[in-house]
Amino acid sequence: MITGLVTRLVALLGTIVMAVALVLLWSAKLRVGGNVYVSELGAPGMPTARAFEAVLLLIGAGGLLIAAAGRGIRSRARVFRWWRPSLSLALASVFFLVDSQVSCTPGCPVPVGATFTVQDFVHTFSAVLAFASASWAIMQCAFAAGHRALARVSVVAAIAVAAASTAGGLMSLFQFETVWGSRFEWVATTIGLAWVVAFGVGLALPLHRKQQLVGQADEPVDLVLVPVHPAALGLGSDGHEVVVLLPDDERALGT
Repeated sequence: MITGLVTRLVALLGTIVMAVALVLLWSAKLRVGGNVYVSELGAPGMPTARAFEAVLLLIGAGGLLIAAAGRGIRSRARVFRWWRPSLSLALASVFFLVDSQVSCTPGCPVPVGATFTVQDFVHTFSAVLAFASASWAIMQCAFAAGHRALARVSVVAAIAVAAASTAGGLMSLFQFETVWGSRFEWVATTIGLAWVVAFGVGLALPLHRKQQLVGQADEPVDLVLVPVHPAALGLGSDGHEVVVLLPDDERALGT
């Protein structure tokens, strides 16, 4: 009971931290205005650089808290159950923490051309790994065993994030329609963070209960032999059936 309460409190704290990060991220975006990529908010010289660092720190901390609370979530799909979704979310959180300390250079150049530096490489590589780990966690939870609501939300989020991030990433890499590329990146980022918030809410709800999914295989358990007295089965000591009176049986005891 105490363990369950602590888990819900940790999930609630992580959810609040993540929700604050999402609000601050969009506040920074509206402050700058225009069509900028997410990482550009943290580039040196940007008025939102310190705020963006705080946002990434909050994302990392909130993600780790929710990952700790969600250790019991498992995926029932073979390819997604190599490790638990909580590990994927924890890895994503760590990479976001790295990004908070290593920002991209002004303009956040793509990995082509002379303007791309080692600092940009570290930031971009960490961001890609963070996003990939978070996306993997979403796909794992799309097949969450015994959590129907989480699975449904994750399916929608996985499809939306995959489509938006692929489009935005390709546009950024090939410098094609970069305005729309930045918009797609913001859509994917927002959906991903909103999913983590929803994940945390599901863990924090006191009435949350596991449910058996239709078609889901039963969890493997050890078989235990329980000795039963013959009388409990309605059998006499010689193995023959005997009459067992029910509480509302109207027959006399002597019959």
